[in-house]
Amino acid sequence: MADLDTKIVNVLGDKTAKPLAKHLDMHVVGDLLRHYPRRYVELGRASNLSSLQVGQHATVLARVVEAKNYSFGPGGKRTRTEVVVTDDTGARLSLTFFQQKWLAERMKPGSMCLFSGQVGAFNGKLQLTHPDYDLFDADGDTAESRLSRGVLPIYRATAAVPTWKLETCVGLCLDALDQLDDPLPDDVRAARGFPDLRAGLESIHRPHGMGEAVNAQKRFRFEEAFVVQTVFAQRRRALEHERASARAPIDGGLRDRFEQQLPFTLTDGQRTVVDEISTDLARTHPMHRLLQGEVGSGKTIVALMSMLQVVDAGAQTALLAPTEVLAAQHFRGITALLGDLARSGMLGSADVATRVRLLTGSMGAKARNASLLEAASGEAGIVIGTHALIQDHVQFAELGLLVVDEQHRFGVEQRAALVDRAAVKPHVLVMTATPIPRTIAMTVFGDLEVSTLRELPAGRQPIQTTVVPAAERPAWLERGWQRVREEVAKGRQAYVVVSRIGGPDDDGTNETHSLVELHDELVGGQLHGLRVGALHGRMTPDEKDATMNAFAAGDIEVLVATTVVEVGVDVPNATVMVIMDADRFGMSQLHQLRGRVGRGSEAGLCLLVTGSDADSPARERLDAVASTTDGFELSRLDVELRREGDVLGAAQSGVRSSLRLLSVVKDGEVIDDARSAADAVVDADPSLAGHPTLAAAVHDLEHSEQADYLERT
Repeated sequence: MADLDTKIVNVLGDKTAKPLAKHLDMHVVGDLLRHYPRRYVELGRASNLSSLQVGQHATVLARVVEAKNYSFGPGGKRTRTEVVVTDDTGARLSLTFFQQKWLAERMKPGSMCLFSGQVGAFNGKLQLTHPDYDLFDADGDTAESRLSRGVLPIYRATAAVPTWKLETCVGLCLDALDQLDDPLPDDVRAARGFPDLRAGLESIHRPHGMGEAVNAQKRFRFEEAFVVQTVFAQRRRALEHERASARAPIDGGLRDRFEQQLPFTLTDGQRTVVDEISTDLARTHPMHRLLQGEVGSGKTIVALMSMLQVVDAGAQTALLAPTEVLAAQHFRGITALLGDLARSGMLGSADVATRVRLLTGSMGAKARNASLLEAASGEAGIVIGTHALIQDHVQFAELGLLVVDEQHRFGVEQRAALVDRAAVKPHVLVMTATPIPRTIAMTVFGDLEVSTLRELPAGRQPIQTTVVPAAERPAWLERGWQRVREEVAKGRQAYVVVSRIGGPDDDGTNETHSLVELHDELVGGQLHGLRVGALHGRMTPDEKDATMNAFAAGDIEVLVATTVVEVGVDVPNATVMVIMDADRFGMSQLHQLRGRVGRGSEAGLCLLVTGSDADSPARERLDAVASTTDGFELSRLDVELRREGDVLGAAQSGVRSSLRLLSVVKDGEVIDDARSAADAVVDADPSLAGHPTLAAAVHDLEHSEQADYLERT
């Protein structure tokens, strides 16, 4: 007998186990049985052949119409077998086999067969050449057993391990299974009418009807959500017992003075979020809050007001940024916003002023030591920096609040370094400009409260986004360069964004524009006579700062850059952005990039240049970006047009690796239900001592190398 931890080789033998390990990374029985069918075929119905597309790897169930042999080659010694199959609509598909003459006898008209292979075309008709196949009426008892169930599972497979081989392996493992301990508590399962783990695996892999398969899918979809939510329920409970110093607002303090001198009024959304954070900061257990908002929605102002509240209360704050460019941008922006409120101890400073310090890895020794000293002494109320802030020798007199910008760019240990070092836990605010639907936030940031800024501050200008199909309409691209010249002639500035610096593409080709080549081409051609600069990740920090300062000062009119300008770069005079090979970027990334223009008094223009075909998925994504400036709507469209894992991104790989059936965007009700159930279980049994199988599942998820999505703060 076997359980889910039994090695596959012990059940199936070495010959079968090796391709499963090599091609599908399956090593134990659980790997195989948690590889659920991606769809089912009811055996009374053939596949819809008209939905096939050239280039896809397809598995189809079809009925044989005819099979004929044809001789070819010198002396007619070689054989080509042509098999024609059909579906329930009468659509037909040709299958071609070479040197398998006996197939014409085996493929009897009317027999049902599974075929798997790459869809091609010949003389305008779809065909499969030398597909793998599984003929139902050819394997006796096995075929009868499969046909009697009426529902056939179709698995995500490879050419080396087709779906029917997976089905056979799964069946052998199911037959070898002993009774299994279930991570779902009995009462949780019973309340929802779900089968136990052993029965559920049988139903999802060998159902006797679609209703049975669907209920099993519901069970495992809920289980995935439940384990993740149990992790977060335990974490939320643990946070309740951690202590932090309350940082209540002080009337007439630095925060009040700052708000009084702001040249604009906070939006209703900003005011609401400031109040939410202010309430959290006044409590004696640590705040853990996610602040998300559109590009330009005013997150920095909200974060700064929260930081000033903590400074008013006698503590320090740290702002952690992912790049030196962004850290320097924050330092300049916050210092400028505070004015004399950032000049504590200097002539003419305000009586409630503090100091703002920058700390990055590339700073000179003198400036670095000054920043370190003021952080350690407490003179600097606000310290802004990169990973350099995390180093062991960086000390704070009393760190009261950690703000993490673009949090997805930091690993778990990096985020934890500052928090764990403090004797009293600081409050934590993490920010992202990538809009996240509520259900993703619940699954990926389940231990964080979520605040959302949706409205843009008054005065922000609209951004017109246009797709430029360079291959079909080269004149449009030429017109795009003319628009850049026209904007510069009006005294404005422009970005040109590329996907790579130089050298070949990731796939070894040179199909996309490189920064080096495009910069030289523009300087000598379309933008001749303009002041064109370049910015990319291989430049030294000093070179980057000098370039950005020159662009901000207007000394550079057109900046050709990589995605280093994606976040934080704020040049209000920039009104146009040309994104080359835009199909190489994700929808959220394009949305972030275009947020760099239209930040001043003039409207923004973003041109998405692409060579992709008009009816391709890549063009569909670009059209979606051009159709709306609502980042939350784009998040929804992104899920519809791309695989969900791509939307979640690498930082959430722990969630991705554990979710096989659950859609964190589409299954909001399941996630809500699972969260309520997990809270009830953890409230009754915080250590899960009475639920050892659930505790083991939680441990596996929390301690997997991929579980970077867990905020250890």
